[in-house]
Amino acid sequence: MPFTRISLLKGKSPDYIAALSESLHRAMVETFNVPPADRFHIIHQHERGELIFDRNYLAGPRSDDFVLIAITAGKPRTAEARAAFFKRAVELLGQSPGLRPEDVMIVVNTTAPDEWSFGNGGQQMLEPGWEIRAMETAP
Repeated sequence: MPFTRISLLKGKSPDYIAALSESLHRAMVETFNVPPADRFHIIHQHERGELIFDRNYLAGPRSDDFVLIAITAGKPRTAEARAAFFKRAVELLGQSPGLRPEDVMIVVNTTAPDEWSFGNGGQQMLEPGWEIRAMETAP
């Protein structure tokens, strides 16, 4: 149920983008109790001047490889789960596609179950047993 927007500067290859998505999703599955088939990523590659970020604010120094990851989650996670996710995401993104930890910024927001429709005009997360069905739809 996480919906993820990933913003970075334009110029990365399709393989880089695929690795970015795969590593981030793997971190969510491993630490955030996300079903393996639950992947909804929108990746925006911006022209210079369209992704504005401070090179040193509270971390850094950031390079032109900076990636901003904004996750909207359908249920809150504990502080421990969020910390584990942030750490694992940076580890995996470092392995593939090779991002430096200083270049990864992640923001997680949560919503209520009735604020999601996965299709057909339904509110699937309000249906009894939806979590079991979500885990069963793994590829």
